[in-house]
Amino acid sequence: MKHLTSITTRLQETDALGHINNISYFIYFEEARIDFFKTLGFADSASNWHYILASTQCNFRGQTYFDERITVETTVKNIGNTSMNLHHVIRREKTGEVLADGQAIVVYFNFIHQKSERIPEGLRQMLARYDYEDEPLEKGV
Repeated sequence: MKHLTSITTRLQETDALGHINNISYFIYFEEARIDFFKTLGFADSASNWHYILASTQCNFRGQTYFDERITVETTVKNIGNTSMNLHHVIRREKTGEVLADGQAIVVYFNFIHQKSERIPEGLRQMLARYDYEDEPLEKGV
């Protein structure tokens, strides 16, 4: 199963070339991660936020522009003891064209004790529902 987050690209995300700047794709990934964890019921408030980003990566495959509707698909590629590997695909809503894909290593974190913790079993079960399936991605136009 894929978690879907719909986003409308914003004017401030464009650059001098008129397209959405590369850095904005990381913002879309973050927006999708926040939405994903809220949907799972494991991040309903700032006091219930237990996630830090250990690393992130993006492959740019196509261009997008101001005021376009895009969808970020989020799946779970791997669940470790204290971390998970999330996979993201950004598509243009009108055509399904792949604009970018990437991943994020997210650590389950205790902010009071400032250390990583084992992912709770309930969260682990919810994450497993969004299991990553390898599929070929076509390069954007």
